[in-house]
Amino acid sequence: MKFASIFLVIAAASALAQTPAPVPGHDHSASNPALSGLKKELIEGITENDFIKLGDKPQTVKITLVAVFTDANYGMNFNGHSKGSAIYTIPKGWTVEVTYINPSPIPHSAIVIERADTKKLQVPAPYFKGGAIPNHLQGLAYNKAVFSFVADEAGEYAIACGFPAHAMNGHWVAFDVDEKIKVPTLKLGDGPAKEAR
Repeated sequence: MKFASIFLVIAAASALAQTPAPVPGHDHSASNPALSGLKKELIEGITENDFIKLGDKPQTVKITLVAVFTDANYGMNFNGHSKGSAIYTIPKGWTVEVTYINPSPIPHSAIVIERADTKKLQVPAPYFKGGAIPNHLQGLAYNKAVFSFVADEAGEYAIACGFPAHAMNGHWVAFDVDEKIKVPTLKLGDGPAKEAR
């Protein structure tokens, strides 16, 4: 009997260790699905073709980021991708215009940070000047925000949710700045990189 009790304790501890860490102040559990309560009118008509487009001015790219686009990663995703599974690659020196939309009642945000900072509890400021929504630590719900910045330094970055602990839980996509390319691209999951048009 003693061994059976020990086995049950070990099994329970193992199961808990494999469960994603809860995010303070949020309930993205199965009893509260990530997609419940969405204001779908905020994202009506948005498709993959809207995720990246050439801007109206030369050397400008438009990015549309939707938080909680799907229920992937408990809703902590941008355009249905998390943990760097989508990769935006932008030519160095280009202006990036971001439209960020959160149709969810759960607050989320968007901030451009160094890739290694996705492991931090929170990041106080964007890497590029202007590279975040206002009040990125508080986030916003049922709303959208627009921000723009110049990607003036080559490197590997991330667009992450700035709400504390969300990036640590995978709410980020890759954002690379490359001095060798001429056209912005977006790679979604295992698919090929597609050029902005």
